[in-house]
Amino acid sequence: MESQASDDDAASEVLSHYSSASENASVAEEVTGSEAVDEQAQQEEVEDKLKECIDNVMDKSAKTRQVALESLRLAFSSKTLFDFLVERRLTLTDSLEKCLKKGKGEEQSLAATVLTLLCLQMGSGPEGEEVFRSLKPLLITILTDSSASPVARQSCATALGMCCYTAAADMEDLVSCLVCLESIFGSSCSEDPGLPSSHHSPLLQVLHCHALQSWSLLLTICPATQIKKILDYHLPKLPLLLLSDNVNLRIVAGETIALLFELARDMEEDFFYEDTDLLCTKLKALATDSNKYRAKTDRRKQRSIFRDVLHFIENGECHEETIKFGLECMYVDSWARRRAYNAFKETLGSGVRHHLQNNELLRDIFELGPPLVLDAAAIKASKISRFEKHLYNSAAFKARTKARSRVRDKRADVL
Repeated sequence: MESQASDDDAASEVLSHYSSASENASVAEEVTGSEAVDEQAQQEEVEDKLKECIDNVMDKSAKTRQVALESLRLAFSSKTLFDFLVERRLTLTDSLEKCLKKGKGEEQSLAATVLTLLCLQMGSGPEGEEVFRSLKPLLITILTDSSASPVARQSCATALGMCCYTAAADMEDLVSCLVCLESIFGSSCSEDPGLPSSHHSPLLQVLHCHALQSWSLLLTICPATQIKKILDYHLPKLPLLLLSDNVNLRIVAGETIALLFELARDMEEDFFYEDTDLLCTKLKALATDSNKYRAKTDRRKQRSIFRDVLHFIENGECHEETIKFGLECMYVDSWARRRAYNAFKETLGSGVRHHLQNNELLRDIFELGPPLVLDAAAIKASKISRFEKHLYNSAAFKARTKARSRVRDKRADVL
């Protein structure tokens, strides 16, 4: 009797355990199902807003069009929307074309930026190439029009380089874009930009900076035969830009020179440039620049970059940078890779990490493989707690204080 009672108790415990487990499982399924429904509802809400923005790009009011373009810029830079946009790319391309043709400075600038992001969303397939080919002539027209808005010309210079880099399939498109961009910044190489000249106004120097950045980005996908021609013609002239009074133009010129040396050494391991000593003298001056008439932040930024440029030209070693995003990381260990990453970072802003994780185009360019499929548990495990972050920051602060104290002690001894 006692043994039978104990067996009944054990069986009832087992049944209660299974019933509670099934209840927990049903609750978990309900939570998962509700989360899926909420996610789907959020996705539908986002798509409805994007549809409204695409419609507003054709509005009669210039202010409404600008607000719609800005909303599209934010959405395209922070999300991957290929499936949504592939069906609407022609409509959006037509709307952007009208904004570029009939809009004024700020509207044209926003339209060119949205076009760049649309090409990044479409990728390197026929969809992206179709978008680029349809608006490439208009971008070149605005870029080469000296009467157009400087802001619009700057955005068109960036858009021409980025869209060609991501979507151009023919060599003819690449060469025509290179020639167009050369014609923009080439005037700064034809004479000494350090001399006062009406041809080198601050706005024009900013335009030259954008054109040179796009041009150097396209160099990274040029064939060897084209690189040889560019080396012979441009390498002797680019050092003139190091004398510019625009810090960003000086920096971009220095990075472009380093990139040309890298591409030349990839073709010929024993590449020799006869004016290397003179070039290194100029780079050393910029790497140790202490002129008070330059802003302190400009001097710091300039010295840091030109130290890297000088070290690479003298020793062939490129400064390595590690980019972390999610559970992954990427190594930027060459000037070509650095130029590409900086171009995407400037275009996507804070959304660059999301695109590195999910955008197949960027993952293909930087050889990251297919996007990782992570469940909620893995994502949660990868995040550190607030307490751990506080401990890390405290340790870093303590180490930084000790290092600075040692330096200050040495300065006191010298004095």
